Amino acid sequence: MNRIVPILLVALAVVAGAAYWVTQGNTEDVATTNSTTLIASNETSTDAAPAEDRGIVEMVLGQADAPIELIEYASFTCPHCATFHEQILKPLKADYVDTGKVKVVFRDVYFDQLGLWASMIARCGGEEKFFGITELLMKGQRDWARSGDPVAIVDELKKIGRIAGVDQEKLDACMRDEDKARALVEWSEANVSGHDIEGTPTMIINGEKHSNMSYADLKKILDAKLEG
Repeated sequence: MNRIVPILLVALAVVAGAAYWVTQGNTEDVATTNSTTLIASNETSTDAAPAEDRGIVEMVLGQADAPIELIEYASFTCPHCATFHEQILKPLKADYVDTGKVKVVFRDVYFDQLGLWASMIARCGGEEKFFGITELLMKGQRDWARSGDPVAIVDELKKIGRIAGVDQEKLDACMRDEDKARALVEWSEANVSGHDIEGTPTMIINGEKHSNMSYADLKKILDAKLEG
């Protein structure tokens, strides 16, 4: 298959704030679209630069020295990712992350402009608020993603940010940050290419790629690695 490169995210061209970004994608009924196939292109990705070199902070749950690293590739507009966060990530955190066995690294994948906007909101609160905002975004995905035209959707996203304790001025500034938007797209492109990600959610567990699965099946993999 061709190397996956979200070059088609030129539909996200940034001008004077997220609510006025020029878009070519369909914003209707995003939550029910098939989000398991990534935007593909015949072009080849450039070499990945470290996240910090792009001004991007890796969002991490758990202890840095945990014996297992689980990288979660997810999209804020992917229904399966919302289910993953509700049915798998919650017990995973209680059973493995909070006990120091697993470190979870969240990496964004962008299928559309809405996913990028949601990421901008989630990251606006910094590392301290990121996973709390992410939980709200995933839980309310069907509502904010269907809330109307782009301006209405951005308003709903900002409302979630305010509920999480981020003030309006900061949210406005985050959504106007062209450099961050472009850096996020480039960073996501490099990550997706580097791990040959074909859909979301996808997990990289100590370097091994795994598709979406039940929590019972995930536990078997994690327990085997811990015992080994």
